[in-house]
Amino acid sequence: MYPLKYEGDIYRPPSEAKSLILQATVGCSHNRCTFCGMYKRKKYRVRDFGELEKEIIMVSRMMPKTARIFLADGNALSIPFEQLSKILSALQDAFPQLERVSLYGNPQDLLEKSVEQLRELKKLKLGIIYLGIESGSAAVLKDINKGVTPQQIVEGASGAKEAGVPLSITVINGLAGAEGSEEHAKETAILLNKIDPEYLGLLSLMTVPGTTTHRRFKEGLLTPLNPWELLKEIRMMVEGLSLTSCVFRANHASNYLPIKAVLSQDKDRLLAELDQVITKKAPGSLKSEYLRGL
Repeated sequence: MYPLKYEGDIYRPPSEAKSLILQATVGCSHNRCTFCGMYKRKKYRVRDFGELEKEIIMVSRMMPKTARIFLADGNALSIPFEQLSKILSALQDAFPQLERVSLYGNPQDLLEKSVEQLRELKKLKLGIIYLGIESGSAAVLKDINKGVTPQQIVEGASGAKEAGVPLSITVINGLAGAEGSEEHAKETAILLNKIDPEYLGLLSLMTVPGTTTHRRFKEGLLTPLNPWELLKEIRMMVEGLSLTSCVFRANHASNYLPIKAVLSQDKDRLLAELDQVITKKAPGSLKSEYLRGL
């Protein structure tokens, strides 16, 4: 019998495809974002450490050479520092070739961890935090019920930066509809410049039936962007970025144009490529469907 226990659907970043996934929490501690339906059927809780430790020991006997581990669910960074430290220590003891542990986090989770605590977690091989900020616009953050302000996002992210824990930030393209597209793009660029993340991933909005965001689009309260408008929104954001050395990807299944770049060294090339596609509107250059959740 496979020793790992999973409750409900499990989500992980594309870059963790080859990682061992360990479910340290169930659901999301916030779980109130209007666009997200991933954890609506789960009641959030931190799993019992004793139960988790037994799984770690058992799976280590089957996969002793494991180098990377991803801690699910929605925001395992919400686990209190003492217990998260115990989990990371147990992983180090069980997997001698462990290189890094990664997890999802909310901005609120970073605000609840001190810089010193984050430094301690890094020593225990916390190698990257996947942080969904969605937008840098105060209005958009309020509208999607993210639960934090742009300044709070910057404050939380700065703690991780000071502790030396890399951040992989996610932004959602098209989240504000046509009505808020320009503000969404420009304010997000401003926020990202303040954070200066090591990694940046861009998703295109796919509305989920049953969510408030889906209802708003269906009722005409927000106007969906077509693929060309989505690219224009990306261009506005990229134009405003001034990052030290950030690996930028927009190659998720939701994206219409795969993008790979290192900002800021590839910024001019990326802007030129976006201009070329937007101007030509070449048939077949983009996926034909858009906002498939509608």
